[in-house]
Amino acid sequence: MICCAYMWKSGGEDLQGFYPVRSECVADVPRTRFKSRAGKTLSARRWHAAFTEDGHLDMERVLRRIQRGGIHPSIKGEVWEFLLGGYEPDSTFEERNKLRNHRREQYYAWKEECRQMVPLIGSGKFVTMAVVAEDGQPLEQSSVENQEWLVKTAITDKRVLQWMLVLSQIGLDVVRTDRYLSFYENESNQARLWDILSIYTWLNPDIGYVQEKKINFKVFLGMNDICSPMIILLEDEADAFWCFERAMRRLRENFRTTATSMGVQTQLGMLSQVIKTVDPRLHQHLEDLDGGEYLFAIRMLMVLFRREFSFLDALYLWELMWAMEYNPNLFASYERPENRNNFSEQDPRLLKKYGKFERKYVKSGQNEQHNTLAVFVVASVLETKNKRLLKEAKGLDDVVQILGGIAGNLDARKACKEALKIHEKFLKKKELRDVIMSIVYEITRTLARQNCHGKKCHIFVSTKFSIIRR
Repeated sequence: MICCAYMWKSGGEDLQGFYPVRSECVADVPRTRFKSRAGKTLSARRWHAAFTEDGHLDMERVLRRIQRGGIHPSIKGEVWEFLLGGYEPDSTFEERNKLRNHRREQYYAWKEECRQMVPLIGSGKFVTMAVVAEDGQPLEQSSVENQEWLVKTAITDKRVLQWMLVLSQIGLDVVRTDRYLSFYENESNQARLWDILSIYTWLNPDIGYVQEKKINFKVFLGMNDICSPMIILLEDEADAFWCFERAMRRLRENFRTTATSMGVQTQLGMLSQVIKTVDPRLHQHLEDLDGGEYLFAIRMLMVLFRREFSFLDALYLWELMWAMEYNPNLFASYERPENRNNFSEQDPRLLKKYGKFERKYVKSGQNEQHNTLAVFVVASVLETKNKRLLKEAKGLDDVVQILGGIAGNLDARKACKEALKIHEKFLKKKELRDVIMSIVYEITRTLARQNCHGKKCHIFVSTKFSIIRR
């Protein structure tokens, strides 16, 4: 048995038992900065005290704690279920238990459906090699790696075939996922990850499984990095699946890919606009390097900084972002999407129930889809490397190298704090730009309508631009 020699210490508390690292991997693991701070971090005691006797949760109180100091590892999984919209805070213990049992039954029914097609599902084993030929015909030889299971008859259903073709790739990614953690020394834990990813892929053919892909010069990983923490934090596989499913609700558009485009390009476009607005010099420099599409940021957005932070710090960053983006209508919007536009978000009494990032949009009346906090966290990372990027980056390879050096050297709390500052700056500059454009438009229309010229025109234009200067 490999000894777990790596320890995370936080506020004097030994956290080794939560996410132990294999002894031979210690040197390769980024340094962890997260510290459980008394009076700030959401502890198990504070968490349980936030429930009423029948189970109603004071989410406002919980959000304040998380935004101040994160969540203690002992309760991360159950808190995440609420943060991701898995449960309604205003429900009772009895109502949630009923919903949980229903979801578990649903998941295991789906699992059985998949097992009927691929018997290895749920067996505690998984595949890393193809089980069927690309044309749907059975392969000629069996293999030990596939636990001696292969498709026996030709597969003619296109959906079934496409699903079976990615199972081996999922298995290869499972082997690579968080392999420095002692948790994944156990093959049954790897198999649970494979099962969830396989079942999710079967249920979501419009997204499919996005694994390791090469986009231009950059390699990014996919759903396995998002799912892995759920497996570790939640004991029941069905609960882990539903937590992952809720996380993917936020990210699924990033994973939509076609032959000519990637879903994540929308967020890359948002990032481009943010940097162009708050730091035009850096944006122009990146454009001069042919990096104006910000493809070097794909990995950060796809897997939410799993490669830039240690395991524990990445989880801390996730829960900070989710808490700041929290919307009290989240559960209802998922469970009753037909009523998505009927929520009264302008009710002042509800404002405190929103995360601080989401609250700004609600106050401004911007109910449409808006930038996610992750975009501004990437912007904050770029700003921390502003000087080096401007001085040392002579090409995209230099940009990648400079950003690659941030692993383990970022503070999640500071990154979120800076992201909020950049967000505020972006909104102010955007508002100013909108005002200027409105005035310019008014000037153009007035001049055209009145055929204004000479001294009269000069006075009118001077008056309008004095407003802009103010």
